[in-house]
Amino acid sequence: MNRHPVLTGLGVIATVFVLFVISIYLYARYHQVDDLPFAPKEKIGIVEIKGLITDSGPIIEQIRKFLKNKRVKAIILRINSPGGAVGPSQEIYAEIRRAAKEIKIVASLGSVAASGGYYVACPAHKIVANPGTITGSIGVLMEFANIRGLMHKIGLKGVVIKSGEYKDIGSPLRDMTPDEEKILQSLIDDVHEQFIQAVAESRNLLMENVRALSDGRIISGQQAQALGLVDQMGNFYDAVRIAADLAEIPGEPTLVYPERRRRFSLWDFVFGSAAEKLKWLLWGKYLSLNYLYVP
Repeated sequence: MNRHPVLTGLGVIATVFVLFVISIYLYARYHQVDDLPFAPKEKIGIVEIKGLITDSGPIIEQIRKFLKNKRVKAIILRINSPGGAVGPSQEIYAEIRRAAKEIKIVASLGSVAASGGYYVACPAHKIVANPGTITGSIGVLMEFANIRGLMHKIGLKGVVIKSGEYKDIGSPLRDMTPDEEKILQSLIDDVHEQFIQAVAESRNLLMENVRALSDGRIISGQQAQALGLVDQMGNFYDAVRIAADLAEIPGEPTLVYPERRRRFSLWDFVFGSAAEKLKWLLWGKYLSLNYLYVP
């Protein structure tokens, strides 16, 4: 018995449409595309700041991506970081501060959010921490290695040709002079004052009060709340609830995470970001200003 051609055609069209929708859904799920017409409208973007802060690019890119997505109504900064280099920390801070003028932002502090890890949380509308979160460490660090004695023992001598008196300041080949120590201390003090000012302005605290606890000490999340550095105690899902309330999102919000990264490869480790962080640990941190808690 022959089927009606119209019904057959409609069946084919319906089948193709269903397969198309399923394909789009699977593609969107795999690539985390969340701005499709049939996607839920109210979302919270999750920006993860983990480990040493050495590169601001990926974090800033994710923040900007969420700002462009009109369905993302709030952003949560999930921070597990002891800090890192001053430059990237300040770039992330500035981007978060700009974003906070357009969207609600909540910082959720994990196990550690110290020094630069706390610095980047400051512009958030609310900061949520666990009672035992390690935070604070408001200060600046610059470390130098001196291998002069070792070189003398093995019979090596370093020779430096320089254009100015202070061009090789911090050289590991010789002892630092008193004048050089004064120059570097002045630099540290200036950047430290920038940290104090950022905390005071972002948290609406008196500069004198922030300066009093900005000696590099670490404190717990509970202590930070008492000092005005943290708004309230809670875990990540408490931060989700707070963000939803601030953004007036009804019901259970959809959480949008950063795009999945490619699978680990030896090439990435040797030539990619892992190698960059290793290089920073071994050499870069001794040549840069750092908002860094070093346990």
